[in-house]
Amino acid sequence: MARPLALKRSVSLGLLCASLWVTGLNVVLVQPAAAQVVKGLPDFTELVEQVGPSVVNIRTLEKAAPRDVQGGEPDAEMQEFFRRFFGVPMPIPNNPNAPRQPRRGQPEEAQPKGVGSGFILSADGFVMTNAHVVDGADQVMVTLPDKREFKARIVGLDKRTDVAVVKIEAAGLPAVKIGDVSRLKVGEWVMAIGSPFGLDNSVTAGIVSAKQRDTGDYLPFIQTDVAINPGNSGGPLINMRGEVVGINSQIYSRSGGFMGISFAIPIDEAVRVSEQLRATGKVQRGRLGVQIDQVSKEVAESLGLSKTQGALVRGVEQGSPAEKAGLEPGDIILKFEGKTIEKSSDLPRMVGNTKPGTRSAIQVWRRGSLKDMHITVGEFEADKPVKKASAAEKPQAGNVTKVLGLTVGELTDAQKKELKLRGGVRVDAVAEPASRAGIQEGDVILALANIETPNVQALEALTAKLDRSKPVSLLIRRGEWAQYTVIRPAR
Repeated sequence: MARPLALKRSVSLGLLCASLWVTGLNVVLVQPAAAQVVKGLPDFTELVEQVGPSVVNIRTLEKAAPRDVQGGEPDAEMQEFFRRFFGVPMPIPNNPNAPRQPRRGQPEEAQPKGVGSGFILSADGFVMTNAHVVDGADQVMVTLPDKREFKARIVGLDKRTDVAVVKIEAAGLPAVKIGDVSRLKVGEWVMAIGSPFGLDNSVTAGIVSAKQRDTGDYLPFIQTDVAINPGNSGGPLINMRGEVVGINSQIYSRSGGFMGISFAIPIDEAVRVSEQLRATGKVQRGRLGVQIDQVSKEVAESLGLSKTQGALVRGVEQGSPAEKAGLEPGDIILKFEGKTIEKSSDLPRMVGNTKPGTRSAIQVWRRGSLKDMHITVGEFEADKPVKKASAAEKPQAGNVTKVLGLTVGELTDAQKKELKLRGGVRVDAVAEPASRAGIQEGDVILALANIETPNVQALEALTAKLDRSKPVSLLIRRGEWAQYTVIRPAR
């Protein structure tokens, strides 16, 4: 019997290969492993065509004081550069060849103040930008991509979130689409459109480097590596679906120029602020009246908390909603309105977004146990100046406490009356480890290890019993505030 004829034929099509074996009447197809799919770089051209018409250039003008000297006025782009990234106005050199400036007594003229970007929120002319772009401006000029220019009215601005809304008298404008920040992923491609150094409609792109970046009390910023420079401020950060997910606001820089790290305000936070600005021209924020800090491992250990989470209450303002609700220095706020506080920066955002007057539920950790409380949220106001404890009448100082690094003395009756205290120990001098814990001369020690210290003798007795291998809590009074800190005794 003849041997079967074996025929091997390779067939190639594109990147796929198959081997065909024929043995008698049997035909077998053998497929190799599938080739790895390689994605190409994204194409931003359609996004630019889609979103570009909604991005505007913003120029601001202010009435400059008349000058007696001759000198050239810096261009608007460089003024923006110095003001935003150095925090000071750009110095104006004396230049005998520069155009003459108005002399004293002549009418004031509007001078360029800065440049920035923005984007159209609605077809009837509401435009969003950064607060620092328009703050202090006497005139705001908005230029559309089709070169139409409008004088804008500032509807409102909020410096804490750096969000502003301006209005131009126009209709039928192309508004942007607002995206969902919760869907934004680290590593995702994003694009920015703005006017860096006054160069209108400039497009830059990159990826999301991080989310929830804590660089402000009320904003968890989006970090990107999109090139952002002076003039980009207020422009949109856009995802690959053509939706705005943020407002380009800040950069990290040691030189003043772009270094690969930029920050954008999440659009959901910005829209929330803009709605209040459009409705009332200002933003209402809730407040508790507490000084807070992160819960470190040492703090959690000293207070018997198994996990490093929540917001540590270091101080309670007199007469504040927190004091009225019974919050105390040393409390750790774990939940606000049922939402877990993973880190201390979560609390001001939650409270800030709560309408003043709202009765809210909180959960705190106090002296080793959970405590549920209710607090009526107040309205945010400017911080009150802190007064130092009076030391007009100083009795003889007490012994130097080597364990805590403190020189202490008794409070006089006049000091107790002024501070409205029944007792306490005055700090006259500070050394290590007290200085490392943030204790200052003039502070009043109210409690050590959650035990009151009405006088120096009580403080010395408690100090002698301390376990020097463990951190210990210390309650102090500084001006109008009671504050909580943790100190590691010297061994």
